[in-house]
Amino acid sequence: MVEPAWPHPRPPGYNARPLSQECSAVADATPPFDDALPEALRFRSPAPLVDIGANLTHESFARDLEATIQRARAANVSTLILTGTDREHAEQAVALARRYPGLYATAGVHPHDASQWSPSLAAAMGELHRAPEVVAVGECGLDFNRNFSTPAAQERAFEAQLGLAAQSGKPLFLHERDAGRRMREMLHAWRDDIPDAVIHCFTADRETLYGYRDLDLHIGLTGWLCDERRGHHLRELVGEIPLERLMVETDCPYLLPRNLPAKLKGRRHEPALLPWIVREIAHWRSVDEVDLARGTTATARAFFRLPTDPTPPDTEHEES
Repeated sequence: MVEPAWPHPRPPGYNARPLSQECSAVADATPPFDDALPEALRFRSPAPLVDIGANLTHESFARDLEATIQRARAANVSTLILTGTDREHAEQAVALARRYPGLYATAGVHPHDASQWSPSLAAAMGELHRAPEVVAVGECGLDFNRNFSTPAAQERAFEAQLGLAAQSGKPLFLHERDAGRRMREMLHAWRDDIPDAVIHCFTADRETLYGYRDLDLHIGLTGWLCDERRGHHLRELVGEIPLERLMVETDCPYLLPRNLPAKLKGRRHEPALLPWIVREIAHWRSVDEVDLARGTTATARAFFRLPTDPTPPDTEHEES
C-alpha cells in the first residue's frame, strides 16, 4: 500500500512559505519524485472533472508546476480550485489563476492560523474576495483536533469570515475536524445570509453528515475513502450524499490514496490522480463512473459559478 503524504491535520503554517522558498521540514523528509507518473497511474476520466481542493501553491509543486497542470489536463481534470489558506497563499493562488486557464482560487484563513486574524487581515481578505478569480471564501472553519489556535480564536476568525462570505455573496470552502456540533451551530446562525457552503475533505460520521445535510451544505470527498485504516466508514456513507451535493477533490499534495495500483516515488498527491478517487467513490455508490464524474462536475460548476463549458485540455502538452 502507498502511504498518504503529509497526513492530516496539517501543522500551523503548513503551507506558509512562497513557492520560491524551501520548506526544509517537508522537503528534507520527503524523497525526490519523478516528473512523470508511472504508466499505471496515468488515468483519464471519462468526463471532465473539477478538483475543488488543490494546494498547488505548496512548495512541493515549485519544480514541476506546469507539468502538474498538464498532467491534470491529460487526465481530463479540466478545472482546479486552488486553496488559499492564508493571505500569502491566496494571493499566489490568484496569480496562478490569472496565468493558467481553468484555474480558480479561494481566499481565507485556516483554523490552524486563526490566531493571526486581525482587522488588517480581514480587510485584505475582503479585497481578495472581490477578485473575479476568487470563487469562494476559505479555507476557513474549526479544527478542535489539535487546537493549534485556541477554540476561541478559531471561532472569532470563523465568525468574521462568515460575515465576509455574506458580504461578498460567494460560497464558503470549509474545514472541520472534531468540531461538527459547534460548526453546525455557527453555520445555522448564518445560513440565511450565506449562499452556499461545502465541507471540504469530509471525514466525519453519519450524524455529522446528516447535520450538514439538514443545513443544505455540500460535501467534498477525497482519497480518505481509499484508506482502509481510517476511511472505511465513508464507504458506507457515500451513497447517502445526494449527487447534487457531492463534489470531489484531491487536497493535494496531501492524502495520497493508499490503494493506488502502483507506488508513487515521493508520495506527493496531485490532481491527475483525481480520476482514481472518482472511480472508488463510484464503486462504493454502485453507480457508473461516467455518471458520477458528470454529476460532481455539474455540481461543482454550479456551486462555484464557473463558466458552463470547461476549458478544453491542452492537447499539445498532454504528455509531460
